[in-house]
Amino acid sequence: MNLHLIDRGGFYADVNFALDAEVVATMSEPSPEPRREYFPVWNLVIEHPHATVLWDTGSHPDAGDGYWDDELFDAFAHRDAAEHALPTALDEVGFAVNDIDAVVQSHLHIDHAGGLHNFEGTDVPVYVHRRELEHAYLSAKTDEGGGGYVSADFDRDLNWRVVHGDRQLLTGVELLHLPGHTPGFLGARIERGGEDDVLIAGDLAFAAENYEEGRAMSASLVHDSRALCESLRRLRDIERRTDATVLYGHDPEQFDDLPRSL
Repeated sequence: MNLHLIDRGGFYADVNFALDAEVVATMSEPSPEPRREYFPVWNLVIEHPHATVLWDTGSHPDAGDGYWDDELFDAFAHRDAAEHALPTALDEVGFAVNDIDAVVQSHLHIDHAGGLHNFEGTDVPVYVHRRELEHAYLSAKTDEGGGGYVSADFDRDLNWRVVHGDRQLLTGVELLHLPGHTPGFLGARIERGGEDDVLIAGDLAFAAENYEEGRAMSASLVHDSRALCESLRRLRDIERRTDATVLYGHDPEQFDDLPRSL
């Protein structure tokens, strides 16, 4: 089973989103310089003997042209989304949209669900957790829920396959319900026999420090802090037993260091 990291560009955001209180005012430094840093957006192609699966669909190419509202783009400026549209990014690693047999959405935030329009009107199954679908619609269509959703990403003619709890997607590919960042967040355990196993933590850990050092993310990125802690504990327990490689949501160093084919 081969895995291919797909480069979807990235956004600039305040470092305090990823690492809560990384830049704080003190008596000796009452007005510290704010820091905006670059956070990569990636997708993953899982080249399984029985299917080619796409993990997440990244940002919409028109994110900076009014598709995202001004407030969202001001906070998470994905300026190069158009340069890394899904068909282009897939082509760079030898795939086309038509090669994709199934899509898994870890969740439906703007930087993860913006490429779903490529599968509108097709029979390609799109796997998403039931609670995520509900939360996304509540968030985008009502005053309830949370931020970070654009209804045009997912309110489309898609072949939804609703996940309840954990789910074995394919032999060696298990979807894990890991609430915390959002209520219906999905990660995955990928077992590859002689190759290193992979755990997809995604936005449960925006950066390595969230997972490896227990550094908190901003409260604005956490739907349920207690659930997040339990989900991270579960992932760490699997990692200890399997020595798997853990993929973080937007860690720049990890993305630069990992080969594009794992």
